[in-house]
Amino acid sequence: MRAWRSYGAASRSASSVMIRAGLNALFPRSPLRSLRSYSSVPSGASSRSARSAASVLTDRWRSRVTAADAAGCQRRFLSGNKGGGFSGEDGGESSAGSAGDEESGGDEGPYVPPQMTALAPMLVPEVFPNVPLVAVNRNPVFPRFIKIIEVRNTQLVELLRQKVRLAQPYAGVFLKKDDNNESDVVESLDAVYRTGTFVQIHEMQDLGDRLRMIVMGHRRIRINKQLDVEPEEAESLEEEAEQPKAVRRKQKRSRKDSAPLAEVMEERVREAQFAAEALPLPGVLMVEVDNVVHEEFQVTEEVKALTAEIVKTIRDIIALNPLYRESVLQMMQAGQRVVDNPIYLSDMGAALTGAESHELQDVLEETKVEEKIKQTHRKYLLQEQLKIIKKELGLEKEDKDAIEEKFRERLKDRTVPQHIMDVINEELNKLGLLDNHSSEFNVTRNYLDWLTSMPWGTNSEENLELSQAKEVLEEDHYGMEDVKKRILEFIAVSQLRGSTQGKILCFYGPPGVGKTSIARSIARALNREYFRFSVGGMTDVAEIKGHRRTYVGAMPGKIIQCLKKTKTENPLVLIDEVDKIGRGYQGDPSSALLELLDPEQNANFLDHYLDVPVDLSKVLFICTANVLDTIPEPLRDRMEMINISGYVAQEKLAIAERYLVPQLRTLCGLDEQKAKITPEALSVLIRQYCRESGVRNLQKQVEKVFRKVAFRIVNGEETEVNVNQENLQDYVGKPIFTVDRMYDVTPPGVVMGLAWTAMGGSTLFIETSLRRPRERQGKDGPKEGSLEVTGQLGDVMKESAKIAYTFARSFLMKEQPDNDFFVDSHIHLHVPEGATPKDGPSAGCTIVTALLSLATDTPARQNVAMTGEVSLTGKILPVGGIKEKTIAAKRAGVTCIILPAENRKDFSDLAEYITEGLEVHFVENYSEIYKIVSEMQRESLPLDS
Repeated sequence: MRAWRSYGAASRSASSVMIRAGLNALFPRSPLRSLRSYSSVPSGASSRSARSAASVLTDRWRSRVTAADAAGCQRRFLSGNKGGGFSGEDGGESSAGSAGDEESGGDEGPYVPPQMTALAPMLVPEVFPNVPLVAVNRNPVFPRFIKIIEVRNTQLVELLRQKVRLAQPYAGVFLKKDDNNESDVVESLDAVYRTGTFVQIHEMQDLGDRLRMIVMGHRRIRINKQLDVEPEEAESLEEEAEQPKAVRRKQKRSRKDSAPLAEVMEERVREAQFAAEALPLPGVLMVEVDNVVHEEFQVTEEVKALTAEIVKTIRDIIALNPLYRESVLQMMQAGQRVVDNPIYLSDMGAALTGAESHELQDVLEETKVEEKIKQTHRKYLLQEQLKIIKKELGLEKEDKDAIEEKFRERLKDRTVPQHIMDVINEELNKLGLLDNHSSEFNVTRNYLDWLTSMPWGTNSEENLELSQAKEVLEEDHYGMEDVKKRILEFIAVSQLRGSTQGKILCFYGPPGVGKTSIARSIARALNREYFRFSVGGMTDVAEIKGHRRTYVGAMPGKIIQCLKKTKTENPLVLIDEVDKIGRGYQGDPSSALLELLDPEQNANFLDHYLDVPVDLSKVLFICTANVLDTIPEPLRDRMEMINISGYVAQEKLAIAERYLVPQLRTLCGLDEQKAKITPEALSVLIRQYCRESGVRNLQKQVEKVFRKVAFRIVNGEETEVNVNQENLQDYVGKPIFTVDRMYDVTPPGVVMGLAWTAMGGSTLFIETSLRRPRERQGKDGPKEGSLEVTGQLGDVMKESAKIAYTFARSFLMKEQPDNDFFVDSHIHLHVPEGATPKDGPSAGCTIVTALLSLATDTPARQNVAMTGEVSLTGKILPVGGIKEKTIAAKRAGVTCIILPAENRKDFSDLAEYITEGLEVHFVENYSEIYKIVSEMQRESLPLDS
């Protein structure tokens, strides 16, 4: 209503334009063309004469003008823009046009027009017999309720636009009998119910292919008959409105001088009738309607009782869905209490219910107030009876009672700590006092749902048999002796204590070695529930500790979710990628893990959401990482570190034969008769295609082989395929690694070192060369030697090269005082494969050996490789990755390796098949290395790769 009142106010300001536009359209050749503005009409007799003239003109207008002429009378004094809504902007344009007409018709003499005040106020008319018909589905529009309607039919869209432009924003909304009929226009009146609602268009939005309207119902109407629509009249109005003013004035003058008024009117009536008969529009667009009058009634005791029940039902509906509150407030604007008007009340009850469409139509058609109220009340009673029946059948219960019973049922067989039970009882009491539809009710219910879902006192029965656990571990994984031994020790301690306890382990090693999969096998061996979550890239502390309950969508952290999912207090929890944990503005998750992974604190772990202590002391935590450098020291101190190194070729071959080949062959739909792969082919695949520490790439290559085998068999090329060393390239392509050594014979200044990478160990050659000729004397005095390093070296390795250069100069001065090579030589040191970043101090002794070999012009032993950090005084310091480096040396054909003395313990832990055939020297000072590499009595012969 507010929107329409504002529209009426704008219309009153343009009333003069409306009157002139109507008179000009009605009498285009009459002397009324020269009418002056009626705003200057005096009071008294002139006003009375004006009103009398207005009455005469109005009667003539109504009696002689057809429906199309009446539509054209007001022209486009008010038109909504294409976006929708009503506007008074066109009224200004019409006013300007009227002023121009006054100037052109000024020679006709002054004339005082009648004051037509009946057209000024834009109120909803009590009687409006001819309206456009809008057919809707599902829900009818009830009086005093607002509804959004979309119209897609082009003829109906144009008709509604025309009505709005003519300040007749009214329509009749009727319910279709067939809900499956999606059309906005029905073919006949039999397709809709005869009783509908007279609505006022409050806002109209043009969406291109459809028209969206916001309408408000005002009263009930009933269809009398169908009316015809003259579309040509609307087109002529559009064309006339688009013509320039000068052309229109010229046409009007010519009309005025050419024929009398009566002949023109008769001609226009005949044209309109002919157009209506010649071009009928399909479907029902316009109808003639009558208002539906309710029968008189008395407010009896029965009506009062039914009214009270409907009010109670409406309150329940509003509490259930607050969105209906706006509709109720809209009905309250009638200036009287809705509860005192049973007609309005029954309409409200019907509009707020989700009944069938024919039942709602019955309420709309009912004129007896007692029957109308009974229909609404009957539906409420049936719904209440349905609730009672469902409750008796156990299908539905009262919300609060059912919720409390469900929560207490969960806790029956659980040993809940007393302090937890106190919190649960307190929350249940609070839940009973809250309204079912309040936000606090849902927060409390969710909190109780989590509290009662926790596995208080529930533990899975563990397997404490060593033999059975060992069998499970051996069944799933090959090697990994350190991990298996540690788990068996854990079982032994638990068996002696008679109870289980939690532990915090961390498996670290290169990718693809089975850190994550071994954790699942451990859970199976211990008969514990398994839960895994990754913290790689995690930046929010709430993922670990949970959110506060006051936040929208709050929930506990991952550990509490784990306990709820596993339903035990002693699961195995795998925290994956703990070395890649992030840090954001929400906090540092690695710091939040300190409490979780601290054996002294996690017995009373406090989650932000639950806000009660939770015992995590029985949980077995296993973390995985690739490197230890990025793990914070306090977190690393809380975990027991177990290294899982990469696999050697023999281990990979065993893993492929035992696990990968059978699994992948079955995965590709093959059997052992159709597809075979020989051990020799697997060895070539491992040596020339899959040199990484893990077996993930080996798994991909084996699967690639079986995929191609499956394709050949399905394609009919072969029935059985045997993949061997000769035809392996047909399935996996050219070899990636063809040589194991860069040099068969190392020249002076080149020495082989050993390096560790994330892919495992590798050989690393150090090359040195004289950069430019030696210059003993320059202009500024004696020339000083220099060292330049290349090969994308890190800061640590650059510093190691400088230390090695300084030590090599001092060592050469002691061993060969006459050799002044380093004094004035400009040396270039390079580490090949420059695209690969390299860093670390373990190449120190190798760089010293390469520099001394260049200075003495003597090649080092061909079968030696070394690793170790060198200090400024020549001490050889320990390094890491001994297993990987040893494997790389053996793969390259090296028979002699030099290691720091403090790494003896690491070498002794290696398997015998790794150390077999190797000559190993453990050194503490570089002088020992110099003696080993400079034994010239040993022949420097190239080795087979």
